[in-house]
Amino acid sequence: MKKISRKSFLTKGAAGLAGASLIGAGCSQEAVQGEQGSSPNIITQKKLEWTMVTTWGPNLPILGIGCKLFADWVREMSDGRLDIKVYGGGELVPAFEAFENVSNGNAQIGGGAPYYWAGKVAAAQFFATVPFGMNAQQMNAWIISGGGYELWKEVYEPFEVIPFPAGNTGLQMGGWFNKEINSLADIKGLKMRIPGLGGKVLTRAGGTAVNVPGQEIYTNLERGVIDATEWIGPYHDYIMGFHKIARYYYYPGWHEPGTNLEVFVNQYAYNELSSDLKAIIEAAAHKLNQWTLCEFEAQNAAHLSKILEEGDVELRSFPEDVLESLRNYTEEVLNEMAEDDPLSRKAYEAYKSFQGKAMSWAGYTERIFFDALQKKGA
Repeated sequence: MKKISRKSFLTKGAAGLAGASLIGAGCSQEAVQGEQGSSPNIITQKKLEWTMVTTWGPNLPILGIGCKLFADWVREMSDGRLDIKVYGGGELVPAFEAFENVSNGNAQIGGGAPYYWAGKVAAAQFFATVPFGMNAQQMNAWIISGGGYELWKEVYEPFEVIPFPAGNTGLQMGGWFNKEINSLADIKGLKMRIPGLGGKVLTRAGGTAVNVPGQEIYTNLERGVIDATEWIGPYHDYIMGFHKIARYYYYPGWHEPGTNLEVFVNQYAYNELSSDLKAIIEAAAHKLNQWTLCEFEAQNAAHLSKILEEGDVELRSFPEDVLESLRNYTEEVLNEMAEDDPLSRKAYEAYKSFQGKAMSWAGYTERIFFDALQKKGA
């Protein structure tokens, strides 16, 4: 794949976009040549072709399909002027190299989840999910209206990448196990597929966190390469067939209470877009953000019963003392991150401040409401 150079973005790209706009408006070639320095914000009829690389398996329900819907929406809203070709993880580049390839200009746009880039920028994890942290509603509020987005852009800026919120999984399940978790001792020595900060907390508790792409999880669990796995929730877990090879299905998903997903764009490619195409990218990302969470909520509700009906599965809650220990380990991990990395400290402080306010408000609203429903047996 040919790498997109910064020089190309700043010279040929700008000239081409401006030139196409002026020719389309009826200007002569000579006049166009005299306008080479014009702003790329002039609306152009020139067709642009972009490459999108993602972490998701090709056609993976909601996640992979969502990226293709995003491309369709952009194509439709731009009347075909911006055509995005979507590649699933491993089709063009390895799943966990999507961010790198967008950063270095090999692809213009990508899709994934911020915690996959923890090895490059630790602070990115706060814009995905935090164990025992905010739910989907609160994450959206922080990122869109609470100052989180500005901070997120700051975190990605050194990599010349611009992020956009593009979905949320909602509260996930705790995972699939072939042995009971009755105490913290059952965590020790456990090899579990679990990414992000949740993986660091599991390691602190004595387990071993393994991070593999979704398409490899079933085989690893079936063959005993891992002892347990989390994935997302009932819909995707059912599709993956985990109920056929694992006995215990634990909840809640303490590690991912509301995982924010993303579309991320190379800043040079984005800056060369006309103003209307920039707005279309943002609008399509917001549409995907809403659609994704709605799909997760609807499909998870429908598939939990399928899992319990079709598999020899026991639905279990993590014991309270296990959750309390994991919560304490989470605090240790986050505090250490804040001490070691100034950007993580800034993100953590902003996240924690907003979470405190959101939880206080929830204490008078959602928490009371759901407690009342539970008492009534709803």
